[in-house]
Amino acid sequence: MVSATGTDTRSRRTRGTRPAAAMVTVLGLVATAAACGGGPASGGGSSTVVFAVAADPGTLSPTTALATTALSMNTFAYDTLVHVAADGTVVPGVAEKWSATATSARFTIRPGVTCEDGSPLTADDVAAEYNHIADPKNQSPMLGLSVPVTAAAKADRATRTVTVTTTRPAPFIVEMTRMLPLLCRKSLAAPAALARATNASGPYRLIEAVPGDHYTYVRRDGYTWGPRGSTGKDLPDKVVFKVVPNESTAANLLMSGQIHGAVINGADQDRLDAAKVRNRRFEALFGQLLFNQAAGRPGADPAVRRALVSVLDLKELRNVATGGKGEPATAIGETVPTPCTGDTVTGNLPAHDPERAAAALTAAGWTKDGGTWTKAGKPLTVGLSYATNQGPQVASAVELAVQRWTSFGVRATAKPIGSSSISGTLAGGDWDLAWAPIGVTLPDQLTQFYDGPPPPKGNNFGSLTNPDYRRLAALAAARPGVDGCALWEAADAALVKNVDIVPFAARPIRYYAKGITFEVDGSGVIPSTLRRGDGR
Repeated sequence: MVSATGTDTRSRRTRGTRPAAAMVTVLGLVATAAACGGGPASGGGSSTVVFAVAADPGTLSPTTALATTALSMNTFAYDTLVHVAADGTVVPGVAEKWSATATSARFTIRPGVTCEDGSPLTADDVAAEYNHIADPKNQSPMLGLSVPVTAAAKADRATRTVTVTTTRPAPFIVEMTRMLPLLCRKSLAAPAALARATNASGPYRLIEAVPGDHYTYVRRDGYTWGPRGSTGKDLPDKVVFKVVPNESTAANLLMSGQIHGAVINGADQDRLDAAKVRNRRFEALFGQLLFNQAAGRPGADPAVRRALVSVLDLKELRNVATGGKGEPATAIGETVPTPCTGDTVTGNLPAHDPERAAAALTAAGWTKDGGTWTKAGKPLTVGLSYATNQGPQVASAVELAVQRWTSFGVRATAKPIGSSSISGTLAGGDWDLAWAPIGVTLPDQLTQFYDGPPPPKGNNFGSLTNPDYRRLAALAAARPGVDGCALWEAADAALVKNVDIVPFAARPIRYYAKGITFEVDGSGVIPSTLRRGDGR
């Protein structure tokens, strides 16, 4: 059992050199950096801060929103049971203390927490939200991410406690609550009403929503339950999220002082750096190949998977995709501050060796016929699917991979997908190989993608069947929290060794800012750390 009062009392392993941070998105769903511009400046005062966001958030309803922008914006309006500090420890939020096993958790709700309409946020409200998300008929995408799929919650009003139980192990039952935006129970009756409004438990409330243009939040009075005793009195009075789809435009607005912060990942980094605009960087998985191993697909043959990877120079591919600014991936999608931080990739991918690739195919019954690899009279044919919104550098990297495979004797083609995510293509099943990084906060959240049923009954897009991964993940799931990390890391490594997935590139993500200081995690800016001033 693990328990906490004030801070996480468990010992925390910190292997490797990856910094602590927070959640990312699925299929490409976002790391603690130090305060941007130094430590928090004192005082909020009468002030407005404007952030550029690259896309409209869509619905902001907290039980259904899963887009990156929506998740980030919702952290300003909705508090959570726990928070994760920069060093990775779990600290109290709306829950002042907790205890947990692999199949249960008990949270004590601190007194005095209110929603913006003044109504108290109680243990009954928290239990009701758990049960709402856990009910399959509500089809909440938060099920399995912030609430265990078999969860049931009960409240005890007298002790202000919520007890959550599961019928199968949920080893990170406490940690996953940092993704559970808390709302008062009456909002559960009509969650769609919160698509462009808030009735929330956090430091800000939404007062204006103009889809495609901007969203304005104002600071709440009486907010006193932020992480580590933070209150709203030092926060800026108003925060505006301005939709700016073009990065160059966002950089121009930042340079001219019309906005205060933006994520800039492309070539505009160079001129911002030259102008000494401050930033903090973190790394997120950016390049990962996923094989479709359904019957009849080329990826079902392990020799083909290994050969296709061995033909590629993954360093070359990474440099093209990231403009030379990427790093080798060390994880398969868990984004800091994940509890388990070991390197599960290095040394586990096939080396660049076309001759060995040819020998492996030959040993598996493939032959070269007219310069093309064939088996049973059928040529080796693969298509590499990728989302076009990942930018021209990814498109160039895909074309490079196709060229390398074609020269090797594979009939390869690029398959651009003109959408914000290729999850629809993957769920449809008509694909061979995909550029598909998957980002989560906790290792057990990956099991739905790499084990279990394929679509439409599940999210195992590649129809993977890896006995070692399944066995090790099951053993890890029976151990609460960091106690299972060694097993989770062994499970992840089993996927890489079997070439089920090929994580080869991590890309630095930079938050640039002028005139403000803040800290960031995988959800974006941490609201309680936002201050006006340059921190110098």
